[in-house]
Amino acid sequence: MKSSDKIKVGISIGDLNGIGSEIVLKTFEDVRMMELCTPVVFASARTITFIKKKLNIDIAFQGVDDAAQAIDNKFNVVNVWKENVTVNFGEETEEAGRHAFLSLQAATNALKQGDVDILVTAPINKHNIQSEEFRFPGHTDYLAKELGGESLMFMITDTLKVGLLTDHVAVKDVAAAITPQLIEKKVRIIHKTLQQDFRISQPKIAVLGINPHSGDGGVIGNEDEEIMKPTLEKIRNSGKLIFGPYSADSFFGSGNYKNFDAIIAAYHDQGLIPFKTLSFGSGVNFTAGLSKVRTSPDHGTAYEIAGKNEADHHSFKEAVFKGIDIFKSRQEYEELTQNVLKKQGKKI
Repeated sequence: MKSSDKIKVGISIGDLNGIGSEIVLKTFEDVRMMELCTPVVFASARTITFIKKKLNIDIAFQGVDDAAQAIDNKFNVVNVWKENVTVNFGEETEEAGRHAFLSLQAATNALKQGDVDILVTAPINKHNIQSEEFRFPGHTDYLAKELGGESLMFMITDTLKVGLLTDHVAVKDVAAAITPQLIEKKVRIIHKTLQQDFRISQPKIAVLGINPHSGDGGVIGNEDEEIMKPTLEKIRNSGKLIFGPYSADSFFGSGNYKNFDAIIAAYHDQGLIPFKTLSFGSGVNFTAGLSKVRTSPDHGTAYEIAGKNEADHHSFKEAVFKGIDIFKSRQEYEELTQNVLKKQGKKI
């Protein structure tokens, strides 16, 4: 931590034509948030002034030219651009995509340099953000490249945590993408993040089958019998509490998910449909496995309500809370690890 005890929360503004700016402003309209952290938004004073007036959101802010200049007890806005930007709520535009990337790039650089402690990203449009500099399916892959580590999309609430073996992969390509190496890697990431980021010393992890009814003994596909089961057995033999594969259709409805610290789904919708059904509006997308902490709300740009002052900001607020909690947990874990190594007389 730096001279201030408050955690600096870097915030990328997302697609300006979506609800990102609205949920950011509504979150910090509550001045009590400034007692918890120092928000640093990467956008521009002109743009934020226009949006807050348009949405009638009562929030004062401090414009700064660099994240290192951010002031405690203020809502800080880093001037990433100075030109006037046209905001057309509800429309997908090239201009909005370009400025979403500029904000994300600046926020990520500040995170790498230590000028902010964590990153919370407002929603982007995965189509209009594409450019020579951003050729990724989404935030997760971009941040994995920039920050280093083995990334994993991890959807979290206090009582439900769902990770994905494959995330933004077409359904027709899922089975071929799942290998023993991928399963072992994702289990390793989730096991470590549960320990270091969520204070769970002996995590219990469930894995969902790839096929309906986990293949029904090979009747509905052989991937679960030939790939999933032997790989999970190997992991169990290493000492990890890993269970499955479970039939995905009944796993959540039966309440079985409550018996585990985390669940690993084989593909995007297998995990995110039940997660969002059970927790929509309070869930958080956490990128596990990175060298830095990044969270985001569990929804997209919501063009259909952008500019109408109807957006629910609670998922974004939860993303801020969870990011701060994870940052503190990780600090405690690192300190504990260092103390153990010192006692063992090993070099750190």
